[in-house]
Amino acid sequence: MNITPMQMTLAELGGLYGSAVLEDIGNTIRLYEFYEGRGQDWPVASGLDYKPTKKRVNLVKKLIKREAGFMFGRSPEINLRSDGADAESIAAAQSILNDVLEKSGFKNKLLQAARDCFIGKRVAVKISGGFGREPRISFRPSFEFVYTTAEDDCDRLEKIIFFYQTNNESEREKQRVWKQKYFMQDGRCMLNEGVYNGFGQLIEGGGDTPTGLDFIPCYVILNEGLTGDLKGESDVAELIDLQNAYNHLNSDDADALKFNMFPQTVATDAKAESLENMTLSPGALVDLQTDPAVMGDGQSRQAKLEKLESGFGYSERFEAAVNRTKNDMYDLLSIPNVSLEQLKGLMQSGKSMRALYWELISRCEEKWASWEPALKWLAYAVLKMEAVYCNADMPLHFYAEIEHLYPILEDDFTEMANDRQEVAAGLRSRTSYIRKWGVAPDPQAELDRVKQESFS
Repeated sequence: MNITPMQMTLAELGGLYGSAVLEDIGNTIRLYEFYEGRGQDWPVASGLDYKPTKKRVNLVKKLIKREAGFMFGRSPEINLRSDGADAESIAAAQSILNDVLEKSGFKNKLLQAARDCFIGKRVAVKISGGFGREPRISFRPSFEFVYTTAEDDCDRLEKIIFFYQTNNESEREKQRVWKQKYFMQDGRCMLNEGVYNGFGQLIEGGGDTPTGLDFIPCYVILNEGLTGDLKGESDVAELIDLQNAYNHLNSDDADALKFNMFPQTVATDAKAESLENMTLSPGALVDLQTDPAVMGDGQSRQAKLEKLESGFGYSERFEAAVNRTKNDMYDLLSIPNVSLEQLKGLMQSGKSMRALYWELISRCEEKWASWEPALKWLAYAVLKMEAVYCNADMPLHFYAEIEHLYPILEDDFTEMANDRQEVAAGLRSRTSYIRKWGVAPDPQAELDRVKQESFS
């Protein structure tokens, strides 16, 4: 019996877990459709004498972009440090790391990966490379990979499989699905890569190849989640109900405005022939005649024409409802809902802006609990792969520091001056100052140079 590449992939994960992954991938695709706006449609009642308005204002996409932009709009700094005197090797390793990041387009990819993670609950970091080839960094969305972890350690990858369809053919024989699997075998990382058709039959490749590594060059970043969670949580899922309510409110408002903004013309005691010949246009003259049938009842009757204005008024209630819904969406992601008018008087210093964005900063710091270990692993993995594939020298003792940078005006010069005063007063060490402000990769080596220059 022929099976699809997806079924073959899930079979490797086994049993109920494979079925759960398939269901989760379907849910994730729907989250992406909602994010793009295609999933924000809704059915309307049939048999109406008018076409209901469908007004979609995609606040979800705006908020996710703002959240990711605030966290990674200024790309974090990955700095290598050492407590020893290995300054030259640390500087060389930093240069190698920066070169790989630059050639991989890391800054832009990191921002895109954050959006994918916030939408699809998780994202995979993958470092590609080989003997004689420099490592390159990429990120893959959650619907393009599945993975398993060690039984006794949910943070340690045992297997990860990437896949996607490379064409849009309808015939399964002509369909092509690329599949790449990393897995551990006897303490070494193996790679199996091939192209399959829509029946799951191997077309090209497919053999197991040693990577030369003792680890899988991939890392899965989860968006929040609980202990032992392998899926993560979606920020989009939290906003769906409010986004739908917001769209419905705006659509109903448009229909209400359409039906009530145009007054109706009312004719009383008018002759039918005069109404048939009446033209409504600017400056038009109306020959309004009284219907003879109403003139013979002994009462003085006169035809008249007037406008019936709607007394419908709900603007305050609507504004309150739509603003409350919008503010709830902003509050769920801890993003301040501010306008230029509200920002007046708050842009004089970085401290006031930091206070305004404090909740969002706190939310981002919580997310950094998942992202910071991933970026530290990234620095180590790149250098390890450079050593294996390109014979680069890897420092014996080093660690990576990740500096979180947010697009807020900071009083850096004031803070630096305060830190220098603390150094002069003996409340802060010179080593601490150099390490904080990134003056040199090795604080102790830098201090030794300062001493040499001062005596020369």
